[in-house]
Amino acid sequence: MSVLDKRGARPGHPAPGTTSGEQAGSGSRDDRTTAPERGRSSGRGRFPLLLNAASVVLGVGIWWAFAAAGFKLPTPPEVVDRAGTLIGDGTLADDALASLTRVLIGFGLGTAVAIPVGFLMGWYGIARGLIEPWIQFFRTIPPLAIIPLAVVAMGIDETPKIFVIFLAAFLACVISTFQGVVDVDRTMINAARVLGAKDATIFARVVVPASTPFILVGMRVGLGSAWATLVAAELIAAQEGLGYRMQNAQLYYDLPTIFVGLISIGILGLLMDRVLLLAERKLTGWQERR
Repeated sequence: MSVLDKRGARPGHPAPGTTSGEQAGSGSRDDRTTAPERGRSSGRGRFPLLLNAASVVLGVGIWWAFAAAGFKLPTPPEVVDRAGTLIGDGTLADDALASLTRVLIGFGLGTAVAIPVGFLMGWYGIARGLIEPWIQFFRTIPPLAIIPLAVVAMGIDETPKIFVIFLAAFLACVISTFQGVVDVDRTMINAARVLGAKDATIFARVVVPASTPFILVGMRVGLGSAWATLVAAELIAAQEGLGYRMQNAQLYYDLPTIFVGLISIGILGLLMDRVLLLAERKLTGWQERR
């Protein structure tokens, strides 16, 4: 039978040239193949978690081995003991909340500005010509180098701290958004135009969905940049925060406190990244994954 005949077969009726027994056998074969596939997919879901747990145990073991070998590192029990002290007196909670607030505000503002700017650059050639040179110019300047200017121009309150975090997140996200718009398949846009879609419809129904994976990747990169900038941002006359606590501990060679700060930043950043990864999977379920 031809391809057209197969496509023309209605649901619930055997295709021309086939018997009902063949159709039933085909259905049973499908049932037999889907069950093992579901089992394998659930097994694949558990396997990365086991690998993650094994990786954490191995990392702690290597760290402990280096500390026992005489390197200037605190042992895991010393770090756990210091973490318990900082948690008990509320210091760690206050520092984590202060740092998390700065990162969330700076990252949120940076992303909120980067996405529309990236869309403008990718969709309108005039906007790209006007904005892109400045984006590329500031990308070559590390956000940490902006700190002296930020202090002079904005003072020593929360504003300069949030600004440098905002800049780090913005520069990472705007390029990814711009690239997502530029890489949209022109065939899809032309097909939408042939069907009578206007620019606004094409932008909302074609460009935005196709750019979403790029935007979310840019947000994840921007989140990492925001946390990386945090410690330096908290050099600006901070009185609390994980970065401030680590720098203060450096003056007294308090390595356990420094490790508590490092681990706290890593855990908070990892949790936020997993939230973005979950959003990526929900919003881009149509995308094939390995």
